Amino acid sequence: MDILLLLCFFLLGLVFGSFFYVVGLRVPQKQPFANDRSICPHCRHTLTWYELIPILSYIMQRGRCRSCGQRIAITYPVVELASGGLFALSYAEIGFQAELLTALLLMAMVVILFISDIVYMLIPNTILLFFLPLFIIMRVIQPLDPWWSSIVGVLFGTGLLALIILISRGGMGAGDMKLFGVLGVVFGLEKIILTFFLATMIGAVIGLLMLLLQRTQRGQAIPFGPYIVVAAVLAYFFGDGLLNWYLGILS
Repeated sequence: MDILLLLCFFLLGLVFGSFFYVVGLRVPQKQPFANDRSICPHCRHTLTWYELIPILSYIMQRGRCRSCGQRIAITYPVVELASGGLFALSYAEIGFQAELLTALLLMAMVVILFISDIVYMLIPNTILLFFLPLFIIMRVIQPLDPWWSSIVGVLFGTGLLALIILISRGGMGAGDMKLFGVLGVVFGLEKIILTFFLATMIGAVIGLLMLLLQRTQRGQAIPFGPYIVVAAVLAYFFGDGLLNWYLGILS
């Protein structure tokens, strides 16, 4: 594997990660992000170019705004690092193929949605509608095997979540249902089932830990989107191995 190319994708992910963080914060609030300069949320100080350098700016400023001294959210560099790692992983697992573009688009979407759902408990329709046609185009260029798996994945993903919403009377949100529909285009039937299973397991484990640590209370609403995001990444990159392992146990 070309280490230099791997590093390039990591750096590309760092740069885009900073943008994804801003999009995830501003789109749910219907704030502009394309033309407006980034500012400190505490003192409204407009950030200079060197304050926007991924990771390094956080280190150089020691995690504080140079204007007002308030702490910069640690989630900012964490999102940048996560985005860089996901971009690098995409290249490492796929290489230079058409599917690499699908992977990068998927990583961009899940990072943005992770931020928006963690902060606002909201999965914006705007983000889903932006990525959906791109995924459809990519699945026309690089279809799954069989080709109709994407269609069945959409129907199963939205149908299953719609059923859960009806039975639980709002236990999950419509945004989660729409997200599963979009993921169904990319994943197809088998991996969308795996994504749901993994998201449920991860959510159950983390929810139990939060209860034990008294970080949440019974009946308190928590966002399910971040669990779907983590499950989607695992299913996309390692789904085939996980499915083969599970089927091997059954046989």
